[in-house]
Amino acid sequence: MNLSKNAKAEWRRFWFLPLTAALGAATSALCIYSLGPFMEPLSREFGWSRAQISVGISVATFSSGIFCVPIGILVDRVGPRCVGLIGVPAMSGVFALLSTTTGTTANWIGLWIGIAIGTMFVQPTVWTSAVASRFEASRGLAFAITLSGSSVAAVVNPVLATWLIGNYGWRTAFAAMGGGWAMLVFPILVMFFRGAQDTGPKERVAASSAVLTGITVSEGLRSPALYKLLLAIALFTFTASGALVHFVPILTHRGATPLAAAGIASLIGIFSIVGRLGTGALLDRFPAHLIGATAFMLPILAAVLLLWDGANPVSHSIAAATLGLTVGSEVEVIAYLAARHFGLKNFGALYGALLMALSLGAACGPLAAGAVFDRYGSYAPFLMLTMLTMPASAAALGSLGRPAPATATATS
Repeated sequence: MNLSKNAKAEWRRFWFLPLTAALGAATSALCIYSLGPFMEPLSREFGWSRAQISVGISVATFSSGIFCVPIGILVDRVGPRCVGLIGVPAMSGVFALLSTTTGTTANWIGLWIGIAIGTMFVQPTVWTSAVASRFEASRGLAFAITLSGSSVAAVVNPVLATWLIGNYGWRTAFAAMGGGWAMLVFPILVMFFRGAQDTGPKERVAASSAVLTGITVSEGLRSPALYKLLLAIALFTFTASGALVHFVPILTHRGATPLAAAGIASLIGIFSIVGRLGTGALLDRFPAHLIGATAFMLPILAAVLLLWDGANPVSHSIAAATLGLTVGSEVEVIAYLAARHFGLKNFGALYGALLMALSLGAACGPLAAGAVFDRYGSYAPFLMLTMLTMPASAAALGSLGRPAPATATATS
C-alpha cells in the first residue's frame, strides 16, 4: 500500500472535515479556557472562593463524564453529525447564560449542569469519530488538526475574556462569547460536518470496511490496553486540568497583572497547536505509545519552573509553552491509540470510556487546585503533585506496546 498516495487522496477529498471538526472541538473547550479570567471578578462581586468558582467546571465535567459511553454509543448508532449539530448551540447557549448568575450556589451549579448537558454532545468522540471514518493513512495528522481547535480556544479565549471583562463587565463577556460562538460555528457545521456514518446508504456500504472493522465492546472491556489508557488519561487530566484552569490565578498570585497573565496563558494555546501538529506527524511515523509517554513527561518542567522560579516572567512563559506542548497531544494520542487498538466498529463506545476517565480527572483537578490554594494560600502542593502523577501516566502509556496484528490490520 502506498500510504503517501492514500494520504494525498484523503486530503483531496476531505480536506475541509478536520478544519470543520476543529471548530466543534473548540466548542468543548469554551468553558475550560475562559473561566480563569472570570475568577477574580466573580470572587470580588459574590465573595466566592476559587474552589467555589471551580466547582462549576467540576460539576460539568463530572456529569458529562458519566455519559461519555452512552454518547459514544449514540455516535456509533446515529452518526456524529446529528450529535454535533445538537451540541454546539446547546453548549454555547448555556455558556452565555452564565451572564445571569445571581450569586447563589444553587444557581451557579444549576447553570453548570446545563453546560454539562451541552458538553456531552460536543465531546471529542463526536469530532474524532467523523474524522477517523474519512482518514486512515493520515489519521494522526487529521486528528491533530481536529483537536487543535481547542488549542486555538486556549489562545483566544483568555485574552478575549479578559478584554471583554475589562471593557464591558463579566456578564456581557459571558453572553458575547457564548452567543457569538454559536452564530459563527453552527452554520459551518451544517454545511461541512459529515462523516462516513452520516452519508446515504450506498456510500455507507462502500465505506463500511473503514467504519465497521474492529473489536466488540466486550472484547475491549477485557483488553489490558483499555485499562492502561484509562489510568494514563485519568492521572494526566487530573493535574493538567487543574493547572490549566488556574494558570492565570497562579501567575497573578506570583505578581503578574491580570492582562499579562492572560497574555502568557495564551502561549499554552499557541504551543498546544505546535504540540498537536507535531505529535500528529510523529504518530503516523513512530510508535504512538512511546510518543505519548514522552509528551506526558513535559509538564514536570512547567511545575518545576513555577515552583522555584515562579516570579520570573520568562519562567512563566516557558512553563506555559511546556504545558501547551503536552496539552496539545494528550487527547490526540489517546484517540489515535484507541483507534489502533480497538478499531472503528465500536470506537465511540470504547473511546467514550476513555473520555469518561478524562472527564472525571478534569472534574476533580480544578476543584483540587482551588481547594489547595484556599487551604494553604499557595498552589505549590498541587504543582508538587503534578511532578508525581505525570511520570505515572507516562509509564502507563509506555507499557502499552504495539496493537495486536489483527487490530492493526483492521484499522490501518
